[in-house]
Amino acid sequence: MSRRRFVGIAGVVSAYQASLQTSTLWGPTNVAPIVNHVARFARDSAKSGLSNNYFILLLLTDGVLSDMADTKKAVIEASDLPMSVIIVGVGNADFSDMEVLDADNQRLQHGSKVAARDIVQFVPFRNYRRASPADLARDVLAEIPGQVVEYFRMKRISPMQKSS
Repeated sequence: MSRRRFVGIAGVVSAYQASLQTSTLWGPTNVAPIVNHVARFARDSAKSGLSNNYFILLLLTDGVLSDMADTKKAVIEASDLPMSVIIVGVGNADFSDMEVLDADNQRLQHGSKVAARDIVQFVPFRNYRRASPADLARDVLAEIPGQVVEYFRMKRISPMQKSS
């Protein structure tokens, strides 16, 4: 894989479209291991006292999750950590599972466990085919500021003071 740099949402979309020329997409679509992997970084960072670190996982998916129950568990466990998950659904698949994970109307729940906060933002790319990259970026990143603030308030972490 080449080490090219991509700037902004337009760069990410361009890189994704270029990768489609040389890649084949297929299932299963297992997200829980990826969420758990990033959660380990966030957990280690939080334990080390690096309270100003916050992690954002961007997932591009073209299909229905094969591990919805495990993904719900992973997101619920990660909801207490300094991280957010952005999911961009590409293609015309049924993304209703992603809407469940997004949990805008009520906290994500699995069994008796309930998420400490909403950390998932889902955006279906098909809604932006004729929109500007700025529109896509705005909606992809829309919930991140609130999620970051909610995490820092929940953990009673004050903003760092600007050094003079």
